[in-house]
Amino acid sequence: MVERQLHLNAFLMSTGHHEASWRLPESDPFAATDVAHYVNLARVAERGTFDSLFLADGPQLNGDVGRRPLGVLEPLTLLTVLAGVTERIGLIATASTTYNSPYNLARRFASLDHVSGGRAGWNIVTSATVEAARNFGLPELPDHAARYARADEFVQVAQKLWDSWEDDVIVADKSAGVWGDQSKIHPPAHHGEYFSVEGALNIPRSPQGYPLLVQAGSSEDGKGLAAKYAEAVFTAQQTLEEGLSFYGDLKARAVAAGREPNTIKILPGIVPVIGSTEAEAVAKDRELDEAIVPQYAHRQLASTLRIPVEELDLDKQLPADLLPEDAIEGAKSRYTLTVELARRERLTVRQLIGRLGGGRGHRTFTGTPEQVAETIETWFTRGAADGFNIMPATLPSGLELFVDHVVPILRSRGLFRTEYTASTLRGHYGLSRPANSNLLAEAVAR
Repeated sequence: MVERQLHLNAFLMSTGHHEASWRLPESDPFAATDVAHYVNLARVAERGTFDSLFLADGPQLNGDVGRRPLGVLEPLTLLTVLAGVTERIGLIATASTTYNSPYNLARRFASLDHVSGGRAGWNIVTSATVEAARNFGLPELPDHAARYARADEFVQVAQKLWDSWEDDVIVADKSAGVWGDQSKIHPPAHHGEYFSVEGALNIPRSPQGYPLLVQAGSSEDGKGLAAKYAEAVFTAQQTLEEGLSFYGDLKARAVAAGREPNTIKILPGIVPVIGSTEAEAVAKDRELDEAIVPQYAHRQLASTLRIPVEELDLDKQLPADLLPEDAIEGAKSRYTLTVELARRERLTVRQLIGRLGGGRGHRTFTGTPEQVAETIETWFTRGAADGFNIMPATLPSGLELFVDHVVPILRSRGLFRTEYTASTLRGHYGLSRPANSNLLAEAVAR
């Protein structure tokens, strides 16, 4: 029995992460807005004792609706529903620091943490598309450095708001007519470069103190933000060597930021296509890839690479004169990953579209349950991951196959829990409840 245990997150996306999954006979094209679909997925993931489930989000219609199901429910609303039909699994939502305000967002996550009994998590992102900017009255995308500077201050303010109530504010003395102790309320009185927030939050400190803080950007600025604040990191690496490099780099950055390295958990994304035999898995993967409509994916790739679609010949490799990464303002890490994958494997544009169709740059793996478990164990034991962001190519079948056939193998190898041992999301990830910063400051002052 190994002491260190895997962490598993279920990344849920309508009919699955493969862009053509909705075209399979088994798939429901209306699943993206079907609450019952997500209730089923949450219960399957909880049956597999996953640490958490995750819903991505962005404040824009992301692409051509002809390509795949794109209508999505607002994640905090949906997670509030899922909190009522699950008991232990963590509930993580993406929310942008670019187009939200700290007070409202801190309140929403504190509310979800109360409603769920301490199972809320926040995936902290900056919005990286000009389409989103124009939905909020901006003509162009704010530059990369400014978005991350805003994100840094946003998290600082959110933490001050979550700490604005001490845990024992509520007195509830009916005879004296005293409900709470006002001396234990600490308004942030924050006045910074991006935000001015004066008053305390209007909800008591939540069961976890703060929601679990998650981050998903792998640019230099993204890694800097993660090293400072993130407790779990969703990332995309294609090879073990890349995984080892990212893992070592981010752990070192966390130490340099004054943190213990085990307080930041790194979970690369993996898109498993599982069959009872390798041949069956390959056939499933081929069926999905053959269902991709190239014209949609072609335009999306051109948008990612910031070049006109007519410059991307489907049967040639990427143009040699693509923009350098430092010239890209949006989604820097995804741009770099896409270009490096194409260059490393000498892929034509058509082949690259096929590789990206399964997981938008996350590592795809096609094989038997034993082979999937083996690759997970290798990355985990070699020090390239603390766990994995499981991104089934098809839903619900891909998640069911993983829970029923891969999880038992991981359990038998002593790599993953057989039952929940904690009641909060922080507990699942082996993290402590943060102390209230106001009390720490008072202790230092004494």
